[in-house]
Amino acid sequence: MTIQPPPAGPQAWKSEDVSNDDSWVLRLTSEEVDGFRVALQHALKVDKPLLDMEQADYPLPEESRLALERAIATTQGRWGMCLVKGFPTDEWTEAEMRLSYWGMGLYMGVGRTQNRASEVINDVRDAGGSYKVKGGRGYNTNAGLDFHQDSCDVVALLCRRTAKTGGSSKVMSSIALRDRVKELRPDLIPVLEANNWFHSFQGAQDPTQPPFYRCPIFGDVAPFCARTNRKNMVAAQRDFAEVPRLSPKQTEALDLFDQIMPTDEYCYSMELERGDMQLLNSFVTLHSRTPFEDFEDPDQKRHLMRLWMSIPISQPLPATWEEYWGDSRAGSVRGGVRGSAITPEFSAYERRQAKAMDMPLKPFKPVVSQEEMARIIAAQ
Repeated sequence: MTIQPPPAGPQAWKSEDVSNDDSWVLRLTSEEVDGFRVALQHALKVDKPLLDMEQADYPLPEESRLALERAIATTQGRWGMCLVKGFPTDEWTEAEMRLSYWGMGLYMGVGRTQNRASEVINDVRDAGGSYKVKGGRGYNTNAGLDFHQDSCDVVALLCRRTAKTGGSSKVMSSIALRDRVKELRPDLIPVLEANNWFHSFQGAQDPTQPPFYRCPIFGDVAPFCARTNRKNMVAAQRDFAEVPRLSPKQTEALDLFDQIMPTDEYCYSMELERGDMQLLNSFVTLHSRTPFEDFEDPDQKRHLMRLWMSIPISQPLPATWEEYWGDSRAGSVRGGVRGSAITPEFSAYERRQAKAMDMPLKPFKPVVSQEEMARIIAAQ
């Protein structure tokens, strides 16, 4: 592991700041692009299942490897995000892009499972899913999404095809959100830092975990971190009668978020183009997406691939966040949603890749068991 953290950490920003500084945008050189081509051809000949692959099976030249390391480092710096442009996705079939994308991930971190099927790469495309329903997720719909963070240190989206219209990516600084709340309603900061916010797993938990979990919206220690997804908090209220009802101040805080987050002052919009990879630091950015309309031709429909990754230069988290993340140590393997289909192959990959990236890994065990959650609820 050679990824190095940036000299200064994330800072608050507004959309105008991002518009005036493109240091978070990296453009691949022709030599770097050629490296991904060469690595893919080798991986195709090796022909291993994704979870059996190691870096040697996708052998990136140094210049291409360093490009990925710069991208990961950029997510931990000033802006909390990075956009890498120029991947040759137009040359790749869907299967080739999946293979190459997974190969890239072997140099960036440890992949996390993302849904109840325990998949390690999600296809972000309209598969007829519904968003704001029990168990609903956004990645398989064409819906506009609430602002949220994904369940990983860094979420990466690689764009294969764009929509006919819509599907704009929206990003904002959660540090700036905290600062604005502090200006308008300082009394809400302790509310947002309290560990009595209940979120639904939306059915994607491990069978040994409770169906919902607690996690504060804002961390209460440095470095700053945030986690919010109103849809999943509403789902916890709707689907589980035992979950404590939101207090008036909690509702006021969420309503204030909804007033601030979509504004042009705080929300930066970008159009992901073919060959773009967007990487977001989940602890200091929030993101959403506008609704989109697809082409009729199935071969033209909007399609991105998503990786959730633990990275070796991630920040520490507050101890209260372990209930959801599993580990609060900086640079540890954590996050993701286990789902119900964890395989021996995934567990072997996780151990092998953690060792390759020199990242601490704890064997999975619910931090809060179903029985303990029942006691927590009874004590409310």
